[in-house]
Amino acid sequence: MSNLLNSNIAIENVVQTKMRGRVAYQGAVSSQIAIQFSYSKLYNDPSGKGYQRPITKKRCTDFANYLSQGEGALYTPILLNAAGNWEFHAYDKNRPSFGRLLCKNKAALMDGQHRLGGIKEYMEETGSTLNVPFLAFHYLDEDEEILLFDVINTKAKGIGTSLSRYLNRNTDDLSWVATNLILKPESPFFSKGTLIGMRSKERNITLQNLYNIVHLLTKGSELASLPKEKKLNLALFYFNLIKELFPDEWEDNKLYRMTHITCLNALAIAGNTILNENYLSKSQQPDSVKIANKMAYLSNIDWLSIGDLKYLKGVAGSKMLAKDILNCVK
Repeated sequence: MSNLLNSNIAIENVVQTKMRGRVAYQGAVSSQIAIQFSYSKLYNDPSGKGYQRPITKKRCTDFANYLSQGEGALYTPILLNAAGNWEFHAYDKNRPSFGRLLCKNKAALMDGQHRLGGIKEYMEETGSTLNVPFLAFHYLDEDEEILLFDVINTKAKGIGTSLSRYLNRNTDDLSWVATNLILKPESPFFSKGTLIGMRSKERNITLQNLYNIVHLLTKGSELASLPKEKKLNLALFYFNLIKELFPDEWEDNKLYRMTHITCLNALAIAGNTILNENYLSKSQQPDSVKIANKMAYLSNIDWLSIGDLKYLKGVAGSKMLAKDILNCVK
């Protein structure tokens, strides 16, 4: 894509700063200008100096949908390399770091192509204008540009799905249920779960694991439409029952595999069927006596880590074990 502009663009109220000896500019532009004053260097650029992945339409649409949530939908500045093509002019010699930025050619977009794609889509759908913040380096050579892109996309670590679930616990029902399964002292996962995804020998079940477990336990049935409080009570009932029936298997995750993720997922998949078949719709309560009688038959499964479950792994392993569990309780 060409880096030429049809005409110069002037950006007002820009702050000139330095980062590790490099001159940089901070400011904001209208969304109309933001989608004009930069370009992406795709990985297959004939120059051999390209690095960006092709844009993903879904990611742009997801960001446009995020922007549609209103003024609470904030976003971070895009990152640019002006490559020496932008000139800074201070308004006042007494304030040499505040002034006008004159863009003579497009800057290389190092970070933010999906944000800009989403902003463009949002503009086209709503006809509105957004304020887009930016940070632009005055000059980076092409190798420095590629290196910084690589650092941003490989060295900087995301917050992780567990922490994301925790942060969204007040707006997403399953995240709320999973969070409470860790935080409530009466939960069988109270001493086994970790909110931020950092496992230890004692806490080997992440918030994301529990999110998936609750999803498997309730999906595709009337249980999925229950209020979050009832979903929580259902999960507490079911897994507390298993803990009470098999205390040794539940507590010792070294000797037994019951609380390993593959097996917990299997228990949740089987639990979906067991709870639905023994759920009293009128009172919206599980038939606790009937379910307890059925779950006692889980003793027919060898939960030892050195037993038949030793090599059970992944989604396929969970589904296989879930079938065995259902055969046992029937």
